[in-house]
Amino acid sequence: MKLFVRCILVLIIVSGFFVLKVKAATLENGTAKSIPQSSHVVVVMLENHSYNQVVENKTMPYLNLLIKKYSLAKNYFANTHPSIGNYFMLTTGKIITNNDNFSGVTAEDNIAKEITAAGKKWRVYAEGLPKTGYIGGNTKLYLKRHNPFAYFKDVRNNLDQKNNLVPFSNFSKDSAANKLPDFSFVIPDACNDAHDCSLTVADRWLKKNIDPLINSTTFKNDGLLAIVFDEGKASDKTHGGGHDPVVLVGSGVKNGFQSEVFYQHENLFKTILLSLGIKKLPGAALSADPMIDFFK
Repeated sequence: MKLFVRCILVLIIVSGFFVLKVKAATLENGTAKSIPQSSHVVVVMLENHSYNQVVENKTMPYLNLLIKKYSLAKNYFANTHPSIGNYFMLTTGKIITNNDNFSGVTAEDNIAKEITAAGKKWRVYAEGLPKTGYIGGNTKLYLKRHNPFAYFKDVRNNLDQKNNLVPFSNFSKDSAANKLPDFSFVIPDACNDAHDCSLTVADRWLKKNIDPLINSTTFKNDGLLAIVFDEGKASDKTHGGGHDPVVLVGSGVKNGFQSEVFYQHENLFKTILLSLGIKKLPGAALSADPMIDFFK
């Protein structure tokens, strides 16, 4: 009898170990497959408004239409205040600095470096950028701190990479000509991103400039769009940077879905990288969970 019990216990332990091994292998090998591959990932950055200021706000009818039709992160929080640290987290997996007047250069691994290493293409479309390849300071409504790529050493020191920083006027042209790169980082100016102007202004900008993208043949095929508020309002310091609304749009995204899972910028960063087939994950993206629940 004792021998039988021992045998049963050994069998349970071995079986449990086998199940854990299978589960671990599934997670290790299946994560990238759980995120649909996309040939066109687009991130649009908006500014400084918390979840309860945006979701179901009647002054933002277009964005709330997208929320109802596609997917919303209900439990998404920025990492810090003010803006710049969140932009860096979303592109390097590290906050790097909380100084909005930062004038240095960072050599940290970043999304531009990994996309390039994977043989793919990227572009920053920045509204108000004075010229292609501009890496200087603020000019009128263009704010450098909203463009993390302008701080990356590997971008600044390489002419081809630097020329991926282009004025926003190129976005509609590239989209219409089916020439968008694998990854597009879209930065409205300080009025149209709701930093200086109202949410109504930002919503109208989205409808005018982003709706044509969503309805384009190229995007409908396998595109992924993330509309992201970089941080909550200044008084909202929950989880570091406040409660943010993040909307995901695309053919592979669930319709009418709202996620209750806790996410921050590193989770979206990892999701973007995996959707592009990038295997090397910088900073906090390495250990973060991808936003798998958003996809069909």
